[in-house]
Amino acid sequence: MKSNKYMNWFLASVLALAGLFVGACEDEPDRYEVASGIPVVKYVRVPDLAASDSLLSGAYMSSTICLVGENLRSIYELYFNDQKAILNTSYITDNTLIVNVPKDIPSVVTNKIYMITQIKDTINYDFKVLVPGPAISSMKCEWARPGELAEIRGDYFIDDPSKPLTLKIGDTNIDIESFSQSNISFVVPENLTSSALEVTTIYGTTKSKFHYMDTRGMLFDDWGKDEGGTGLTNHGWHAREIKKDEFSLDGSYMELGGATMTADGGWADANFAFEYWPGDWNTPQGFTGTDIRLSDLVSFKDFKNMSLKFEMCIPSSNPWMAGAMQVIFSGDDQVTMQTANNTFFNNDTGYPRALYRPWSSTGSYDTADEWVTVTLPITDSFAYDQNGEKAKIPLTEKNFTGLTIFVWGGGVAGTECDPIIKIDNIRAVPN
Repeated sequence: MKSNKYMNWFLASVLALAGLFVGACEDEPDRYEVASGIPVVKYVRVPDLAASDSLLSGAYMSSTICLVGENLRSIYELYFNDQKAILNTSYITDNTLIVNVPKDIPSVVTNKIYMITQIKDTINYDFKVLVPGPAISSMKCEWARPGELAEIRGDYFIDDPSKPLTLKIGDTNIDIESFSQSNISFVVPENLTSSALEVTTIYGTTKSKFHYMDTRGMLFDDWGKDEGGTGLTNHGWHAREIKKDEFSLDGSYMELGGATMTADGGWADANFAFEYWPGDWNTPQGFTGTDIRLSDLVSFKDFKNMSLKFEMCIPSSNPWMAGAMQVIFSGDDQVTMQTANNTFFNNDTGYPRALYRPWSSTGSYDTADEWVTVTLPITDSFAYDQNGEKAKIPLTEKNFTGLTIFVWGGGVAGTECDPIIKIDNIRAVPN
């Protein structure tokens, strides 16, 4: 009797669990299930139904395509050449399968899609994975000195026995030290001139939009030291220190710092502010020579498609951990030498500026005693007020006669620090 009692209890429990499973199945009538049988692909098209007549025989890596056919829910795994694709069952029906072409370059090229069922049947379909030509996005330091190890960043840097990866700067062929799909390293040779970079692979040749040793759109480079540059330097309230020493990248440079920066980026303009405000003290005010408007030196007519760039060095001994570098273009209506003021950017009008704070993602930032290139696209970067909110007014072509750089505030708290920030080669260039 006792055993029957326990048996009845056990059977009741099993029936209860079975009821739960049946209920669960009934609650998910549309639950995805892999089908049996063999998939058939009739054609491949773009996912957009409005362009569904655009049939494809190949597609670039990372692009999205749609397989059209029958019994496509029987596909358990999908490969393009030897690269496995990620399947999302939300985009698979019996007749369509939307998928991204894998982003990695195939090691073995067969120009086929392989569809594998749950029982390991394999069906192939002719389809080419197209590899783009090389993409050159940036250079760690565009003014890397001869003998230094320089780094180019981008994608699709491919070496092929039939067509080796090559690099040129101007007319000079460069020996590549090492490379990956996204990086090329090389030792800078002597006597290079300002030129675009050119990378060639089996898939094509690409020239960089930026130049090595870019002198286009130069605003500040010799910092008034008569080294053959623009000659512009401090031209405002603060005589920022201009140095030429073992850190020098290309002659003299300007330095911010030499004092404590509070965690909230407290106002410390005596050490952290640089101004170039145009104009002299004559009546009427003149704007020539070293009093020139920046917009008379460099055209900002197409500023929406330009970037402000400069080289920067932060010694590892003095990392940057608080305060935003507020980079502020100004027009004559905001400030000149004769109307010197800081109210145009230090109030609630929401005057636009860039807020550069590379320390905020890790809590601390330095460049390991090296120089790096900083790029601030004008349209995207110069869109904030002093607290990091969206600026209330936009920049116009009239707002490029002067420049202020001030490490201060920014709306993000950090850690008290004693940063030293060295800056050279401030320039405005096409994107």
